[in-house]
Amino acid sequence: MKILVTGAAGFIGFHLSRRLTEEGHEVVGLDNLNDYYDVNLKKARLKVLEGNLFKHVNINLEDAGPMAELFKAEKFTHVVNLAAQAGVRYSIENPRSYVDSNVVGFLNVLEGCRHNGVEHLAYASSSSVYGMNTRMPLNPHEGVDHPMSLYAATKKANEMMAHSYSNLYNLPTTGLRFFTVYGPWGRPDMALFLFTKNIIEEKPINVFNYGKMRRDFTYIDDIVEGVVRVLKRTAVPNPDWDGDNPDPCTSSVPYQIYNIGNNKVVELSRYIEVIEEVVGKKAIYNYMPMQAGDVPATEADVSDLQNDVGFKPDTSIEDGIRKFIEWYKEYYGK
Repeated sequence: MKILVTGAAGFIGFHLSRRLTEEGHEVVGLDNLNDYYDVNLKKARLKVLEGNLFKHVNINLEDAGPMAELFKAEKFTHVVNLAAQAGVRYSIENPRSYVDSNVVGFLNVLEGCRHNGVEHLAYASSSSVYGMNTRMPLNPHEGVDHPMSLYAATKKANEMMAHSYSNLYNLPTTGLRFFTVYGPWGRPDMALFLFTKNIIEEKPINVFNYGKMRRDFTYIDDIVEGVVRVLKRTAVPNPDWDGDNPDPCTSSVPYQIYNIGNNKVVELSRYIEVIEEVVGKKAIYNYMPMQAGDVPATEADVSDLQNDVGFKPDTSIEDGIRKFIEWYKEYYGK
């Protein structure tokens, strides 16, 4: 395969690109190296990826002309769209950047796929699309019409835009709803990174919802395994799809949605306990109320993923957090 991975200098994009090149696939990694978080960390990831099968291109996803030229020149067989303005809380401060990257940028990806014969587009959605849904585990066969943040709304929009292109142009698309991804080379704005840094430095950690947040924490290697398996399984129409009783995550056109999560809910307080155990220090807690746009709990139903591609994430937080902290201490010399 010749694969475009957008957001290749990002956390998930880096790990996916490394896996794909290790398998012998040619990867073009698009990333504009924006300063939403430490650019040096992004550059360090790219340095690891350097090699014959990986090429970095610095393009803004929302720039239609350069995006069209890239697709025309490279003739990708597959595309994985991971580039996005991330973060629920930042979407409250800077909403326009989410529409630019996540909606306009995604349109440019869809157009590139449509005009250049791409065989399969896989793209990152998010568990945040479940919004006000409270029945656990969160099931992709149930509707997601009540987002709690603009970030979630843009991810829902991506799914709807993809369906329209699957319908109009027979473009196979698969959306992947990721659940709280963590692991080595993770984002500095994510809880695990912030908690580890502050516990090591003996500074307070901000614990939202007074530690009662419950999350389906999913280790990065499990996310990558799921993405690779799904990418190789081109989306197809569901022959049993019924417009009188429409299934939200399949269609009569080549369109599919999957959850990728650890299908095991963990309370935030336990997550912090494991970090304390690995670091060997106690946290200084600064308990805070729930932040606007956050949901109190997530838990993934991954039965479709298991049935269709034979994979179910299963890395424990004990193993995953230990691997992250080992990386953190090595990378930062702590």
